[in-house]
Amino acid sequence: MAAVAKKMSKTFVWILMGLLMVGLAGFGAVDMLGTARTVATVGDETISIDEYYRELQGEIRALQQQTGRGLTMSQARELGLDQLALSRLVALAALDHEVTQLGVSLGDENLQQEIMEIPAFQGVNGGFDREAYRFAVEQAGLSESEFEDNLRKESARTLVQSALISGVSMPDTFAQTMTDFVGARRSFTVATLGADQLQTEITTPTEAQISDYYDTNIDQFTLPRTKRVTYALLSPEAMLDQVEVDEESIRNLYETREAEFNQPARRLVERLVFSDAEAAQSALAQIEVNGTSFEKLVEDRGLTMVDVDLGDLSATELGDAADGIFAAEIGAVVGPLPSDLGPALYRVNGTLEARETPFEEVEAELRDELAAARARRLLEGEAENLNDLLAGGATLEELGDEAGMEVGQIDWTEESSDGVAAYDGFRAAASNVQEGDFPEIDFLEDGSLFALRLDEVLEPRPEPLEQARESVIAAWQQAETEAALAEMAQGTADQLEADGDFTATGLPVRVENGLTRTAFLDGTPADFMTQVFEMEPGELRVISGPDQAQIVRLDEVLPPEENYELNQMRQALGAQMDQTLARNLFDAFVRDAQTRSRPTVDQQALTAVHTNF
Repeated sequence: MAAVAKKMSKTFVWILMGLLMVGLAGFGAVDMLGTARTVATVGDETISIDEYYRELQGEIRALQQQTGRGLTMSQARELGLDQLALSRLVALAALDHEVTQLGVSLGDENLQQEIMEIPAFQGVNGGFDREAYRFAVEQAGLSESEFEDNLRKESARTLVQSALISGVSMPDTFAQTMTDFVGARRSFTVATLGADQLQTEITTPTEAQISDYYDTNIDQFTLPRTKRVTYALLSPEAMLDQVEVDEESIRNLYETREAEFNQPARRLVERLVFSDAEAAQSALAQIEVNGTSFEKLVEDRGLTMVDVDLGDLSATELGDAADGIFAAEIGAVVGPLPSDLGPALYRVNGTLEARETPFEEVEAELRDELAAARARRLLEGEAENLNDLLAGGATLEELGDEAGMEVGQIDWTEESSDGVAAYDGFRAAASNVQEGDFPEIDFLEDGSLFALRLDEVLEPRPEPLEQARESVIAAWQQAETEAALAEMAQGTADQLEADGDFTATGLPVRVENGLTRTAFLDGTPADFMTQVFEMEPGELRVISGPDQAQIVRLDEVLPPEENYELNQMRQALGAQMDQTLARNLFDAFVRDAQTRSRPTVDQQALTAVHTNF
């Protein structure tokens, strides 16, 4: 019996080992079985597991560098990086297959020449370094034969690509049409009618008018998506009664910042240094007889006024030159006076009187500053306790009772900026909070700590008329003003149709010549130039805007003004379209090659790579 049991035990062991090997075959243990070596076959080409691994790793690393954070394999697959890497390799393999079918290949001699010209493989003497070549290829995770095969394929692909796209060019019509559109010009006359010129007064609407306008224009009075948020807030000011500040600390802070409160008299000066006192004296004599100026002396040295500007300096900082400079009037040039670089001429540009602020004058300010800093530190220590309370199930309302936090509610939208919503930290938290999120303690820019809870999400909905009444009245009056202006302007336009005399209208008139469609005129609506370019020569049109209306007559249609900028734009557009056409032709060639190469993907091998990544 023991022998039978022992034999059965061995049998089960082998069965388990077999199952394990089969399982590993599907989950990345390809090397153990020596079977799967490729993830895809494209025509006569194959995509190896190593190639796919390197390509996928490159995609992940590139995204990690952009975002500055790590990326798991599951996240990479959610973002489609695996499909992006595979599709790129399949496209290249299809192109390699097509190139082989065409019989295009790079000879050994040309391949050798390309390798020897790669800078990474050159030694200190500029020649090919065999050891550098071996090391660089190993660092890339390739064998020399793999690298050379890849380079041979890349060169062949480049030859085919060059043959396909060389000489491809778009007709000049497109670039010419675009630049003609951008550079087209119009000359026109415009008279402006303002709301202050209306002959009828816009009154307050009746209740019926208010209700009718509200119903007709309900989209104007629709509230945005709103989050009803409850928050608990504890500011440093609320902690001040728990903070004690002794006078010694205040005096220490005052002494630390004494230079801020007690500043000696200073002078704003510029300095020009000379090689010796005689040269400086000669220059000063020329200034005194108006033979030159301080600015000219600086310019003759090849310097700018910024180079000689010393800013504001005290007597201590000016050293031995202080007496002469402090005795000079503003604008005077004095010298020669000593400097750390030699004899110099100084120009005095301004005076800053001494400022002395006694401790008693700033004691209260410094006390508040110290108290606020200590209060913020108290808040930092309190944050952990408050988070513990929240984790234990305490509500924000209970934090208000137990910790003295201010509890409030706000209907928050993206446009909210009043009260606590003025803080960036609060707006970010309110924007991100979702239903079911537990409140957490966070800090605002001024050191306050807060927590919030999402109570309700209100989808876009009409604002009740009673709340929107003032907005409705203002909008109604604005609409009535624009309608009255448009009617009055149309009457003026009818008069102009008859006599064409803009000056007879008594309105402000201006003539604009040769403006492009990108021009902007103050006081006109955003689509003003668009409407002008829709007009025919001689046409009169009323263009209405807020609080005013323009009566416009198109006087002349002008072609683009030929200049350097327009020529550059035309050339750039032409080059861009040539590149776009060439790229599209090549993409079409690659897609066709990929279709005819009938790619097949080994999903098990892909899963193995993902599992072992």
